[in-house]
Amino acid sequence: MSRSLLWSLVCCLGLPIAAVAQQKPTREQLVRQDKQRILAEGFWIYNDLDRAFAEARKSGKPLLVVLRCLPCEECVKLDDELIDQDPVVKPLLEKFVCARIVGTNGLDLATFQFDTDQSFAVFLLNADGTIYGRFGTRSHRTEWVGDVSVAGMARALEGALELHADYPANKASLAGKRGPKPVVASPEKFASLKDKFTDTLNYEGDVVRSCIHCHQIGDALRDDFRRRKQPIPEEVFYPYPHPKSVGLTLDPKERATVTAVAEDSYAAAAGFKAGDRIETLEGQPLLSVADVQWVLHQASPDGATLTATVVRKGSQDRLTLKLPRGWRRQGDIQWRSSTWGMRRMATGGLKLEVLPDAERRELRIPSGEMALRVQHVGQYGPHAAAKQRGFQQGDIIVSYDGRRDLLSEADLLFHGLTDRNVGDEVAVSILRKGRPQQLKLPMQE
Repeated sequence: MSRSLLWSLVCCLGLPIAAVAQQKPTREQLVRQDKQRILAEGFWIYNDLDRAFAEARKSGKPLLVVLRCLPCEECVKLDDELIDQDPVVKPLLEKFVCARIVGTNGLDLATFQFDTDQSFAVFLLNADGTIYGRFGTRSHRTEWVGDVSVAGMARALEGALELHADYPANKASLAGKRGPKPVVASPEKFASLKDKFTDTLNYEGDVVRSCIHCHQIGDALRDDFRRRKQPIPEEVFYPYPHPKSVGLTLDPKERATVTAVAEDSYAAAAGFKAGDRIETLEGQPLLSVADVQWVLHQASPDGATLTATVVRKGSQDRLTLKLPRGWRRQGDIQWRSSTWGMRRMATGGLKLEVLPDAERRELRIPSGEMALRVQHVGQYGPHAAAKQRGFQQGDIIVSYDGRRDLLSEADLLFHGLTDRNVGDEVAVSILRKGRPQQLKLPMQE
């Protein structure tokens, strides 16, 4: 909990600090306290994008929009460091019109396209809607170290100010930072959300229940494909590939500087080296790791060739990153909250893990063949479908729909959601305490 939030609780409730520390606020309280704190400080425009764009047009300043899902415990430290007067970031923030958005209700999805498994995403824009860049990424459910930092945020802000100073002469290089027309104009218009939410938060009632969280946008997109009995596209299944999926490890304290290149990776084949500063990718200037992900997200899963401009030891060079068909499948999706919905669809609520080599050898499962252990069995609603069909924690899946080459949970989910439709029954072979059994799983919405 941040110092300012703690102090607000002490003042508003008349409680001693020790008592406050012991009483964890509810989600509803956190959202309302956040609004009270931000409005009292007066620096951020709270949940009002129309006002933010108007002020940016009037002032000539660039616009900074933070999409911050509340209350996300995983990203609260980074958020507090940005908002609680960080000595490096705060002077840079003062050069922007800053808006804080805590729900995606009514959000313009033509402009604000981002990795919806994030709960902290930053957009840096011109008042006319041109996007300078994005900030905020993650490759783990709870850990942000190695992906983002306050220093990296400062570099992104500096880069956006440089682009703003050169605008509109550089407008053509920024065109690719906006994506294609979205499926719906705003989140509440998705079929699975339209009867549950409106385009505004309900502060007069239950504000938490009225909020469309970031991850629900991605969930609704996948649900739409599933409802129409269409395969979930690879770019939707594997969204916003992390640079590590192509072999690049980038410094979270810089804009896009390579710290390591994985052997035998696509990046290694392209000639990337540690120390390279990637200035542009596909002609787009890069402000952060999130900007790299944006370019990768737009690349076709059927194969793509991307051109990078890098600075190496003071000299500029051009590299060509060749991505073959299926390249996205190198990425890790298990940390994503969206994976839970896909588990409901394809495994009836099972969470799977790769069986360790020692246990594989003990069970005489050949190397290169499927061996996924049931780590968790869902207990409620559609997530309990596998439980109702007899699956148990500890079961080892060795065949799914006749396939023995699905070596990871992601492989299995991808097969289930691209080759099977709602209503299908999938045969599953398992080992339970070393003994083979045959079960079936229903494919669900």
